[in-house]
Amino acid sequence: MPTPKALRPFAHREYRVLIAALAISIFGSGMWAVAMVYQVIQLGGGPLELSLVAAAGSVGLVAFVLAGGIAADRIPQRRLIIAVEGANLAVIATVSGLAMAGLLQLWHVAAGSFVLGVGAAFFFPAYSAILPRILPAQDLLAANGMEGSMRPVLQQAAGPAVAGMVVAALSPSHAVTAVAVCHLLAFIVLNFLGQHALAAPVNGAETDGRAPAGTEGGGGRTSFIDDLREGIRYTLQTPWLLWTLIWACISVLFLIGPIEVLLPFVVRDQLAGDSRMFGFLLAIMGVGAALGSLFTASFRLPRRYLTVMMVSWGAGSLPLAAVGIMDNFWAIAAALFVFGATGSVGMVIWGTLLQRRVPAHLLGRVSSLDFFVSLALMPVSMALAGPAAEVLPLWLIFLVAGGVCPVMAVIAMAAAGMPDDELAHPLDRSPEAERTTAAGD
Repeated sequence: MPTPKALRPFAHREYRVLIAALAISIFGSGMWAVAMVYQVIQLGGGPLELSLVAAAGSVGLVAFVLAGGIAADRIPQRRLIIAVEGANLAVIATVSGLAMAGLLQLWHVAAGSFVLGVGAAFFFPAYSAILPRILPAQDLLAANGMEGSMRPVLQQAAGPAVAGMVVAALSPSHAVTAVAVCHLLAFIVLNFLGQHALAAPVNGAETDGRAPAGTEGGGGRTSFIDDLREGIRYTLQTPWLLWTLIWACISVLFLIGPIEVLLPFVVRDQLAGDSRMFGFLLAIMGVGAALGSLFTASFRLPRRYLTVMMVSWGAGSLPLAAVGIMDNFWAIAAALFVFGATGSVGMVIWGTLLQRRVPAHLLGRVSSLDFFVSLALMPVSMALAGPAAEVLPLWLIFLVAGGVCPVMAVIAMAAAGMPDDELAHPLDRSPEAERTTAAGD
């Protein structure tokens, strides 16, 4: 009996090691989200202090994500991933030890949150860049789908739930200790990642005829700015990549604020609900995201991969246009489920395209640029949503948010010539055929 497509990456030892460590680590991140809140409260902090601690993690992530992408292209990814997990372990173990000893202060928690944000900035570009080195090209879609299914289950559901039980049964300090144990286990598992697999050539990634960064001019090292400039130049010169990022910027700007800031008021005013109903709606969206990722991982990469990606994102945003006029819980739940599922379909394909079409020596930088443009506009969107709701009705804000994204998806597809591009660069052939074609371009 053939192995289901979604499970094929597990046939490779290095992937099993990597995904096991990632699962443990993101479960710990989910626990930290709850443990950190109640640890701040136990120390006498209120909403302001909690905001500062949470913001410290975001600042660390945004400030270092571009550096993380450059590091992923310069430093062996195995070494980088292990180092990040070791740093996570050190900082959480320190916070745990101080908490257990009764010496913990708010600035310790903020510093820990900042270091975890920096760690994420270095970890995820390296993770994206290492996958094509340990998996054949045809298994990358399934691997990205598996991660997309695992994240909402472990980081948004299981981790917070377990942390909440530990806090209620014992204390926030014990929950922080449990987070430290998660990072210890992930660190141990990562050390079983074999070095020999990372020497293999990248599977199925196209090249542009340029030498990897740091090898030009007789092998001299390039500077941080030169590396960053090279990644930006490649992005600007690659239409499908550039216009997808432009679409992502616009979608983040228009969608994140209404969902994160205004949806609770939709629940209160249109559904007469409370925080439990809001949380349940977010959980339904998370379930949609997990199922969408798993569905995508179970099939081959579509021949019209750019079209499927943009249509999934664009059409999946349309139901949000009606959220502001709905007064039925299940109708809003269905809209959020569709949005989560279609968003995940697009994200799994997008991650696979970066690994299949971006040159290996640029993958870390391009991944971090993708991460950066999304993160940079999230706080802007949330900051604008409140003032917008003061002068505009909620139904109009959601109508614009849900309507702009499909229109921009069509514009992006046309401007980048995506239908022609995907036919000129088919990814449903063998990796050997792809490399032969790329070498002849």
